[in-house]
Amino acid sequence: MTEPSRPLPPSAESDLRLVERAVAGDARAYELLVIKYQRRVERLIGRMVRDTDLVADIAQETFLRAWRALHQFRGDAQFYTWLYRIAVNSAKKALVDLRRDPVITESALRKAQEDGEETSLLDRELSSDETPETVLAAQEIAAAVNAAMQALPEELRQAVTLREIEGLSYEEIATAMDCPIGTVRSRIFRAREAISARIKPLLERRGGKRW
Repeated sequence: MTEPSRPLPPSAESDLRLVERAVAGDARAYELLVIKYQRRVERLIGRMVRDTDLVADIAQETFLRAWRALHQFRGDAQFYTWLYRIAVNSAKKALVDLRRDPVITESALRKAQEDGEETSLLDRELSSDETPETVLAAQEIAAAVNAAMQALPEELRQAVTLREIEGLSYEEIATAMDCPIGTVRSRIFRAREAISARIKPLLERRGGKRW
């Protein structure tokens, strides 16, 4: 005798109903899914592709690919996990295309300039309980973390981003990245170790804790 299936969480159940309606031809139902997840998908892609001019295009490609494959969604995983997998693959494809045609857009240059100006901008926004020294320390650590993240191999960066930034479970990340959960744990561990090694000297100088 088969075990009774567990009820889906309300949000997942709602997503499944929207998918069913969309597959049946209700374009408005899919539009609601796009509205619900567009910002999260764009944020995920933005963590993988630094050129902000490309983020919206890759997100659009993600939702187009999801629309074409929507009939294949069976509800075995939550819809956003399935969608994140498509987003990760779309971003990977864009990164490969960029390596073939490495055009630096104005947006990418502007982002680099903004990263360099970040400390001066924050210096003008000090609150009453902050000092230039504490803000500078925080900025150095944040910059080191960001640099360490960008230096990670692509698969490690994706895994730790999905875990630490998007808050996905190990099971969800395994589904999104199409790999065993043990591989996910290994990638996240290695990513954390690499980031920790990068910022450890800064933390030790300030008596801080390991990341």
